[in-house]
Amino acid sequence: MAEYICLFGKDSAAIVIKQPKKSPLFLRMIVLVFAMVCGLYICSVCLKQLSNVSFQSSQLVQTTPFDSHSLGFVTRIHYPKPQTFNRAECGHNPVRYFAILSMQRSGSGWFETLLNSHSNVSSNGEIFSVLDRRKNISSIIQTLDRVYNLDWFTSASKNECSAAIGFKWMLNQGLLDNHKEIVDYFNRRGVSAIFLFRRNPLRRMVSVLANSYDRYAKLLNGTHKSHVHSPEEADALSRYKPVINSTSLIHDLQETENSAAKALEYFNTTRHIVVFYEDLITNQTTLKQVQEFLNIPVKDLSSRQVKIHRGDLSDHIKNWEDINKTLNGTEYEKFLRADY
Repeated sequence: MAEYICLFGKDSAAIVIKQPKKSPLFLRMIVLVFAMVCGLYICSVCLKQLSNVSFQSSQLVQTTPFDSHSLGFVTRIHYPKPQTFNRAECGHNPVRYFAILSMQRSGSGWFETLLNSHSNVSSNGEIFSVLDRRKNISSIIQTLDRVYNLDWFTSASKNECSAAIGFKWMLNQGLLDNHKEIVDYFNRRGVSAIFLFRRNPLRRMVSVLANSYDRYAKLLNGTHKSHVHSPEEADALSRYKPVINSTSLIHDLQETENSAAKALEYFNTTRHIVVFYEDLITNQTTLKQVQEFLNIPVKDLSSRQVKIHRGDLSDHIKNWEDINKTLNGTEYEKFLRADY
């Protein structure tokens, strides 16, 4: 680079050699490169944190439960003062609020019995299955207030000394339709959301169709049972093999996944955890993680419920050949082989 030579005075012999000023363009390039490096680092950190709840084209990808607590969410404690009874000495015991957000036949009933086997948990069932409780947002808020004020009584209620109280809520029971107001309520009242999904929506479809058939057929001695407590009852119900509509199958699987993705998108500002039915069966630490998420003492949990559809899917679908042909070669082919 050329140097500047300056002479001072007509007769001066002093010569000062100055380095040229650095080009503004060069400085701008340095700032730009630094900004790009910082941007790439920030993006890599964000992607690493959010990778546990990312969706691929075929299903929700997750290897371990995603806990939004790790992203800065703090669990809140409450000291409810119910109107219908006195908590007595338990009035000083803090209570945490939760809701199990799921879909029908995703294992939520079994999961809830596991939670209710904990001496400090009260999960009050599918309370919004009753239409009047979800006919508008006002009725939804009134119902939520009763539950979290400990003024809701079910066979699972341990209201006096509960450390965590909640219920299960299906996505199609007004949850997605009123998500803005419900998210606001959850954040305002400090309600933690437990998302429970199935990795294999094809198995969920079998369970939905079989349960729907049994509502009318009443295969167990003239009674309908959505859940059973003995291997004999499970075998009796599993003998029915539903016919799945192969024409709309891929669309139906996509709709199931889209509903789950939409729910996670709507509730991403709440404190939440994502749990999979299959992980509850195969991973012994999953229930421990759920209890830690609720900030309750970790205990061994149990349920009397027995799984109905066990073994290969080919044993539970009447038109198996059609279904196998429809999904082979597609992104959903893996659902044919998964054994949960």
